Amino acid sequence: MTSPAGHQQPAPMVVPRFFVKQRITVMVNRYEIRTANLDGEPGQLIAFAEQKRMKLREEVVFFSDESKSRRVFSFKARQRLDVSAEHDVYDEYGTVIGYFSKQFGASLLRSTWNLSAPGVDAVGQERNVAIAILRRVWGFIPYLGNVWVPFLFHFDFTRPSTGEIVMSSHKKIGFRDAYDVTVPDPRLDFRVAASMAVALDALQSR
Repeated sequence: MTSPAGHQQPAPMVVPRFFVKQRITVMVNRYEIRTANLDGEPGQLIAFAEQKRMKLREEVVFFSDESKSRRVFSFKARQRLDVSAEHDVYDEYGTVIGYFSKQFGASLLRSTWNLSAPGVDAVGQERNVAIAILRRVWGFIPYLGNVWVPFLFHFDFTRPSTGEIVMSSHKKIGFRDAYDVTVPDPRLDFRVAASMAVALDALQSR
């Protein structure tokens, strides 16, 4: 059996749509990852992520639920505090199942990421160039740079060779960061997609 997107088998874990919602605490950032119900609203919790701050090598661990009794996957930077650090995605047994990194030069104008997993090589960029530029200019304006503004930025990850969308992340309106993530390509493993989706929030300012 082949996947609709090509001649390769679907990934071991496929979730075509899910939601990511951030929780902020003093020393730890936490994220809820939930499936999408048939009505398009957030449903069952399928992963609970935790990012400890002030670590020399960025790491986010995903657990099966809020009890944190079972670690199911994670991602970790290869380098220390590097704005263009490469990050590996690991399954629960410590095997690398994917990879992503930020293109530092391209991101000075428009945030750009590389994403790779078995059968998938994609580049993700902010969809709206005007908002990308406005976000950067806003940060340099005296006084205004310290004013919180809920810019809505969306990312599309596409295959450079064909332009087909592999994954999209849509930031939703709200005080807490929340994202609606769709994965139309079944070759992209959910664990890699969820890691990238959380990184778009946790590492975006890096």
